[in-house]
Amino acid sequence: MADPTNSSDDIIDPSGGTPAGIDPADTEPADTEPLDHVADDAPAVAGDGGGRIVLAATPIGNLSDASPRLIEYMTTADVVAAEDTRRLLHLANALGVRVPGRLISYHEHNESHRIADLLRLVEDGATLLVVSDAGMPAVSDPGFRLVEAAVEAGVTVTAAPGPSAVLTALALSGLPTDRFTFEGFLPRKPGDRSSRLADLAGERRTMVFFEAPHRLEAMLRALAEAFGPARRAAVARELTKLHEEVRRGALDELADWASDGVRGEIAVVVAGSTAEEETDDVDHVAAVEQLMSSGMRLKDAVAAVAERDRVSKRELYAAVVAARGK
Repeated sequence: MADPTNSSDDIIDPSGGTPAGIDPADTEPADTEPLDHVADDAPAVAGDGGGRIVLAATPIGNLSDASPRLIEYMTTADVVAAEDTRRLLHLANALGVRVPGRLISYHEHNESHRIADLLRLVEDGATLLVVSDAGMPAVSDPGFRLVEAAVEAGVTVTAAPGPSAVLTALALSGLPTDRFTFEGFLPRKPGDRSSRLADLAGERRTMVFFEAPHRLEAMLRALAEAFGPARRAAVARELTKLHEEVRRGALDELADWASDGVRGEIAVVVAGSTAEEETDDVDHVAAVEQLMSSGMRLKDAVAAVAERDRVSKRELYAAVVAARGK
């Protein structure tokens, strides 16, 4: 995932490159020429049916995190399918290696019609290396559909593991790591986003999200509205880079911090719901009912309790309506 604040010339640097996680809707990667690029000395495809697909993780920021297996596959694979071929070549240059295999662009906008051709190459005996701009392919990046089709076709799929923005942010967050869920990017439209967050309001596991820096404040305020402003969270940015930063605190505090503007790649980690919060919900509903019994309108009672206890008006209103419908 590329950093929208950087140019393509800065993508990989020993002190910081590009972590995984830019919203695919923010950029459409440049495609290669209609006929795939093939180096003069590209390895011939064996054609013996012994091919395989290798998903390999690339650095999320620090070049030194490139694994020896990644480098080996970059230099020996018959075919390399890259989310952005220019970024792959920048990475190869920074690592001091050449990519002699056939180079194919494989990204969100073309993956559906590339799959059949890629599987055919592997079935003919090719080793196909799949890489995203940063991090692990198929995790909020292209790759899942190819793996799904490969499994159905009986094609061998393996991995060269490595850097992961999801796991790095989770480990640094200071929040529970024993059970977690990765939610990727929230919907951009407010209504769709609110609906998704309502589904997650009772989620007990720690949640990991990606977000673009220019939408971070709005996202944090939406999280505070849905989960309550006091819910613990952490914002991790520029992971493994020179200016790595992890801010921890309540959602409303983090939203205020983000209002000054944030740059770089962003992962947001949010604590799961607790039994105490669910008990509090019951108490809040009871408080609203008490105000209504004294003659206050539902809307006004909800607003008063929400402001006093610093909870989401929308969630409290829904809880009261649900309780009265029982």
